Amino acid sequence: MIYRKVPMNIFIIVATFAVAGFASYAFTKAGIDKLKTSDADLLARGWGWVSKAPKGTTKFIGLAELLGGLGVILSPVAVTVFDFDWALPLGIAAAAGLATIMVLANLVHIAVTVIATVLLALYPTA
Repeated sequence: MIYRKVPMNIFIIVATFAVAGFASYAFTKAGIDKLKTSDADLLARGWGWVSKAPKGTTKFIGLAELLGGLGVILSPVAVTVFDFDWALPLGIAAAAGLATIMVLANLVHIAVTVIATVLLALYPTA
């Protein structure tokens, strides 16, 4: 039996780029959408929290998602392809920032759902 050994580093690098590429695409697209779309249009889409958030919050979130999405993919490219070791902390910071955005977004959605559920239980509509 012939056994051909494939270095694990290659697999890890390919997997990292695949995950980073998907995250980069998703967050960059979401960030650009939030930056280009007005708050009134976001409200029309059903994003009720936009009316209660301070002015500029959606633009700030959009900018953070755009920069985080770019940082998640550009940092591994800079470290792996160009051997720029200084880019590694930037990629880690971008990923940590995106994780923070997602945790806070989940807390907002949970709070809105709980408040709506309690109000519907206290004041049934039909």
